Amino acid sequence: MASIKITVDRLQPGLHIRLPVKWNEHPFLFNSFKIKDEEQIRMIRHLGIKHVFINPNQSDTQPLPVVEEQPNADVEQALHDEIDLEAQKLWKEKQDRIEKLSAYRRRVISCEKEFERSLSRMRAVMNKIRSRPEQAVDEASLLVNDIVDKLLSDDNVTLHLMNGKSEFEDIYFHSLNVSVVAMMIAKAKMLSADQIKEVAFASLFHDMGKVKVPTAILRKPTPLTEPEKNYLKLHTKYGLEIAAHIDSFPESARKVIAQHHELNDGSGYPEGLKEDQIDELTQIVAVANAYDNLCHSNIPSEQKIPYVALSYLYKNCKHHYNNENLSLLIKFMGIYPPGTVVQLSNDMVGLVISVNSKNILYPNVLIYDPSVPRTQAPIIDLAEKEIKIVNAILPNKLPDKVREYLNPRSRISYFFDSDD
Repeated sequence: MASIKITVDRLQPGLHIRLPVKWNEHPFLFNSFKIKDEEQIRMIRHLGIKHVFINPNQSDTQPLPVVEEQPNADVEQALHDEIDLEAQKLWKEKQDRIEKLSAYRRRVISCEKEFERSLSRMRAVMNKIRSRPEQAVDEASLLVNDIVDKLLSDDNVTLHLMNGKSEFEDIYFHSLNVSVVAMMIAKAKMLSADQIKEVAFASLFHDMGKVKVPTAILRKPTPLTEPEKNYLKLHTKYGLEIAAHIDSFPESARKVIAQHHELNDGSGYPEGLKEDQIDELTQIVAVANAYDNLCHSNIPSEQKIPYVALSYLYKNCKHHYNNENLSLLIKFMGIYPPGTVVQLSNDMVGLVISVNSKNILYPNVLIYDPSVPRTQAPIIDLAEKEIKIVNAILPNKLPDKVREYLNPRSRISYFFDSDD
């Protein structure tokens, strides 16, 4: 049912309304919301708004009947003064939110620049791994040190959804993504700084044997044939062959290259190892690798949104991976990881864009609001609101205008920052 225009004297709590003014012209958090109390109605009148639009489908009640009001001047003045004070308070709260949002956006921009730098450094490392392997290892070690120092500099680490510029550099995105996710698991396990650096370094190189696998196999958008699967499985062997020619290549990273497709129940490859036969650090990388692979299958119909990928791992893969590592992945990602489109309890739709390690159940959500330019779209910290996530939405189920606004990524990339 379409929205209905009514005069403000017909408002009452329970009506879901849309204000006919710009977001920066009123002190409320949203242009559309359900009226909670008479105070909000007085505030709307105080702003000089004469009409609003109601959404009957989202309202709990009907508008009041039309009546002729006989205003009492003294009462009106007293209410005016009282509402003035309340309006000032609301405006200050909104201004504080806008400043906090601006500060958050500055952090995200800084984080995205850091991500792009790291991606560029990763690209340089992989390009040198065969021609100048020792230099590649040195540069990877410097990259790892910089990232891990940032990760360990503060307890309050925020995992952000990143804007990956290219869709066609899968090995760089994938390796950096696996590294970031594996580091978060290692940090949650309270491993030492040196161990986290080992995990990060090994993650960056875990798939380097794929440089010897034909691109036609790596990017094939339909299921691989058995011979193609067998060829792809050789990337662990090829990776070890490359590492064998690099004297300074760490032994811990060699193990990860060799074992990151081994599974706890012995159904993995190449050796069919089980549980404790699989190296401890490799078990961390294996979970991170599985998660990212589920999100980025070459076969479009098999790609899973982050929420579904996590659920799939938890429901179907406990026998494949170390359960503590899997639980920690789910814990710091939150139930709704960055990149998940969500329906909120106030009937709005948003995109989870970051998870704070201190408040994993209450991520930051970018809200779809057609009355606000996307660059200024409200980002709600759910920990501070009464709003909750109701469920996840598949991006292909969104109307075009909502999908364009929220811009859910086909490639999910993560990076983190801290509050230091």
